[in-house]
Amino acid sequence: MKILVSALEHSANVHLKSLKKELSDDIEFIGIFDESLGEPIVDLRSLAIMGFVDALKKLRFFFKLNDEMLQLSEDADKVLLIDSSGFNLPLAKKIKKKYPQKEIIYYILPQAWAWKKKRIPVLAKTINKLCSILPFEKSYYPKDAPIEYVGHPLLDQIKNFKESLNAEIKDVAFMPGSRKGEIKKLMPVFKQLVQSLHVNATIIIPKHFSEADIQELYGDLSAFSISNEPHETLYKSDFAFICSGTATLEAALIGVPFVLSYIAKPLDYFIASRLVKLDYIGLGNIMFSQYKNEALHPEFIQEDVTVENLLKAYHDYDREKFLQNSKSLRSYLQHGSSKRVAQIIEEN
Repeated sequence: MKILVSALEHSANVHLKSLKKELSDDIEFIGIFDESLGEPIVDLRSLAIMGFVDALKKLRFFFKLNDEMLQLSEDADKVLLIDSSGFNLPLAKKIKKKYPQKEIIYYILPQAWAWKKKRIPVLAKTINKLCSILPFEKSYYPKDAPIEYVGHPLLDQIKNFKESLNAEIKDVAFMPGSRKGEIKKLMPVFKQLVQSLHVNATIIIPKHFSEADIQELYGDLSAFSISNEPHETLYKSDFAFICSGTATLEAALIGVPFVLSYIAKPLDYFIASRLVKLDYIGLGNIMFSQYKNEALHPEFIQEDVTVENLLKAYHDYDREKFLQNSKSLRSYLQHGSSKRVAQIIEEN
């Protein structure tokens, strides 16, 4: 079976690798994905963008790539779209129009419930099988929509979860993000923070960064140990300071207490704040607030990201409450998603 795959983000490909392990050996991927999974039509590094402004600069490139994917879909038995709704939803519409009988599966759905709710009827009409990774998401869709909660992919990948916490905080992890703009903005704050904490500090750096990238983005790291293993490092840590993104949900599920810090480009933040109607930006908080109607962890955004604010949050933290809420969140998500999505793909 030949599957047209559209997985543009690094996190999407992490989940795709877990899914691949559950699929039959005779399934072949074509399209956009990590080169470790086959022969993609594009280098994922050329797709990296940060914010709305950067996305506008690459519009022509993405339009051309979208058309190329449409052509490839002719030879595919099924289509698998993962996340990246700005690219994947227009692609789905084109494929459905040209090949109405082609089965389209969407895994890790657009957060239409958070913004652009008008997309929900479009998704329900265009996509044959909607694979939701959020237990509450189905309630936003029409009753006859082809949507199913399949579990959460992080529960396929995280192997160790904290059952208790050390009485004293000795080891602290820092995750300033995976995009260059995020890292450059947060590192000066994190470096000042380390000077005040008197702990063993570990900086978590993405594996794909070169030595030149590290030197340019992070500068002097003499105050930190360096790790390329986020899950292992978070599990061994007593506390963490993390940029927004998937890492916040990883930490929430592992059970390491943390504070979210995020500084976006001013224009990007202005646009996002007008479009997205959410009380929180952290995935852990978004999920937990839907489940328990309260925040799971502190968040500091833009000018509120100061050493003083982060230190206060650190010292005031109720770590035991966080741990119990973390366990509750894991129970809410139930299980991983790869097995069920593989079954959906291989169904006749």
